[in-house]
Amino acid sequence: MGGWRSKIIFLLVVYFAGFATAIYCLAPVSENQANQGIEKGLVYSAFKSDEFAQSFNAGMHKCIDVAKDAAQRTGKFLKHKLDERQADS
Repeated sequence: MGGWRSKIIFLLVVYFAGFATAIYCLAPVSENQANQGIEKGLVYSAFKSDEFAQSFNAGMHKCIDVAKDAAQRTGKFLKHKLDERQADS
């Protein structure tokens, strides 16, 4: 690959290809299409789009809560250390 422009274009193509793949995989499927070619087994139930969306949403909210808590604890810690250094000076 040549210059930085070629690298940026390549990265954009890869990024949008991944985005399109994610949309294709997460798109809801009507019941008629689902019953025609897929057996109702473990694999089918694991990939139901609404169940997956709900579990993903719950997981993301847990992740956000943990990140907020960690950010608040880190902020308090940094403020405490900054106050200590200012007191020493």
